[in-house]
Amino acid sequence: MVVASRNRRQELLRSLPRHEAPVVLVDNGSTDGTAAAVRAALPDVEVIELRRNLGAVARNVGVERVRTPYVAFADDDSWWAPGALTRAVACFQEHPRLGLLAGRILVGEDQRLDPVCGQMARSPLSRSGDLPGPDVLGFVACGAVVRREAFLAVGGFDEVVFFPGEEERVALDLAAAGWGLAYVERVVAHHVPSPRRHAAEVRARLIERNAVLTALMRRPWPVIAGRVGRAARSGGPAWAGALASLPRAPRALARRRRIPAALEARVRLLEAAPEASGAR
Repeated sequence: MVVASRNRRQELLRSLPRHEAPVVLVDNGSTDGTAAAVRAALPDVEVIELRRNLGAVARNVGVERVRTPYVAFADDDSWWAPGALTRAVACFQEHPRLGLLAGRILVGEDQRLDPVCGQMARSPLSRSGDLPGPDVLGFVACGAVVRREAFLAVGGFDEVVFFPGEEERVALDLAAAGWGLAYVERVVAHHVPSPRRHAAEVRARLIERNAVLTALMRRPWPVIAGRVGRAARSGGPAWAGALASLPRAPRALARRRRIPAALEARVRLLEAAPEASGAR
């Protein structure tokens, strides 16, 4: 289990004891005493302290540290339901092409279904017979389990996108490499969002910025132009996010590698679905 966190000491002290699997906590340069507090309260948790905030890349550090064939991710405000990871391991063992399992995420104290999970359950992609659930091309990191070798082979998360929306490029690269991604309802995670989060407008801007950067790295130019054009017409956070992608664009272009045409067609099928969103 790999958990990445920054300046959420209290959330961690509540969520970490709920995990059944051994935990590697990667502290993303916290300044609130997170590392010391976790070591004192939960000595069985392995803590890796980073000197600066690496964003989603911090998870890569944790994955490189562990040696298990499968790695579950969790956030500081989420945890896996009892028995969930045992069921996930069985899925990976029974389905050798499975590279990533997206679990069912229940949000808040009322345990409502995360809307993204509803979309994945109704994925318009044809279901592969060698996967344990509907085919998907995206995931929510706090409810995902990966095959370690597959995750590391595609480079894990990257510093260009940073956070949030870091999942899309990983999903595309796994699929391009031939790995399957599946949504499995019986593998359940709980997520009680921390009140210490970006304001909605800031988050919307960051998501748009990172969607543009991911497109620059993997999608055809007409798709990129269309995305930027829609952002310009929308104005507000969307346009601000598109503009914010410019300083990172050279790094994105240096990593540009278009996905295969067949995979691009599958992505467009998802984008044409009525419920299409950034996380598929």
